[in-house]
Amino acid sequence: MNVFRSNAHIYAQVIDDSIGHTLVTASTLEATVRERFEDEHPKTAQAKLVGQVVAERALAAGIKQVVFDRGGFKYHGRVKAVADGARETGLEF
Repeated sequence: MNVFRSNAHIYAQVIDDSIGHTLVTASTLEATVRERFEDEHPKTAQAKLVGQVVAERALAAGIKQVVFDRGGFKYHGRVKAVADGARETGLEF
């Protein structure tokens, strides 16, 4: 599971490195994710929701275990919130 964060948004995707294909993805840009939180939610709450959504999609696709790739970002704040949300939903790291 790869995580990328910009100043405004956060993205998470599960990638199969052996074939180089993205299997599932979620970000704060998606309408389905945005309707699950209100406009005034802090960015860490939005990141946790992205982690939950990507974990739900991965579990639905039969993926139960992933390796967490923070993409060079420090493991705190929004990046940690994505991991926490994914773990709470049932994805194993």
